[in-house]
Amino acid sequence: MTDKSLSRRRLVSMSDVSVEDVQKIMTATSAMKEVSERDIKKIPVLRGKTVINLFMEPSTRTRTSFEIAGKRLSADVVNISASGSSVSKGESLKDMVNNLTAMKPDLIVLRSPFSGAPYIVSKWIACPVVNAGDGRHEHPSQSLLDLFTILEAKKSFDKLNISIIGDILNSRVARSNMLIMRKLGINITVCGPATLLPKYIENMADRVTTSLKEAVTGADVVMMLRIQSERLNEKKFPNLREYSKLYCLTSDTLKHAAKGVIVMHPGPINRGVEISPEVADGPWSVILDQVTNGVAVRMAILYLLLGGGLQETN
Repeated sequence: MTDKSLSRRRLVSMSDVSVEDVQKIMTATSAMKEVSERDIKKIPVLRGKTVINLFMEPSTRTRTSFEIAGKRLSADVVNISASGSSVSKGESLKDMVNNLTAMKPDLIVLRSPFSGAPYIVSKWIACPVVNAGDGRHEHPSQSLLDLFTILEAKKSFDKLNISIIGDILNSRVARSNMLIMRKLGINITVCGPATLLPKYIENMADRVTTSLKEAVTGADVVMMLRIQSERLNEKKFPNLREYSKLYCLTSDTLKHAAKGVIVMHPGPINRGVEISPEVADGPWSVILDQVTNGVAVRMAILYLLLGGGLQETN
């Protein structure tokens, strides 16, 4: 492996991931998806390994899929939430993590409301760290499952046109995807209200627009994002009704997309706000495929980081 971060056995940012890494993870994911389709969905490759899922903010899909992924690989999985940890008693993140690593886990999956927390934790401890979402920063495993879902539908990343639409400012999913998609030769359009587009976004995307129709026109992949009201410190638009009038994806708008367009969403979806029910449940939607692929991708990540090929080589 040429990538320094992955060679140190961590996955904290897609900026650390190379095209070769993506190829390796996609291949491993295909194998893991086959395991998930068996009657007995379990293999012993991580038997005797301990994985701690440390989730300091709410999660349904990510936490559940990491838990299922670890168990399908026969690892011992321990789940810890903020409300059930000593952080609620005033313990610092560093003290908590150091105490957990004193129990000799083999890998820690961390979701944190604080941007950069997984990177800092990876400096404190020796075992691998996987970023399961940190504040407004990144969400690498979501990006990888998005890539696998796109690859399944489109067979190649080359010259694809993807439009990422919605709350770009607060989306860690958008950030991780943009970081890796440019390396893969994917053409990126971002769209949303001007108040929800970060400064210098033109440095990360090939096209920036505030028009939903313009963004969807010619798109092979449309990725819708929810308004992350929990991260908005001030009002960025009048109300959700006004937002939905301009940025809710409908079947009429999708008529402008490329033939065979697929529609994605990292979830949770807000029907009638950023996406209409007819689209969310329609033939364009691969949203549930993303959820299914999330388990396989996270199986691949755990397997590779714990001895299947992304381990330290020095």
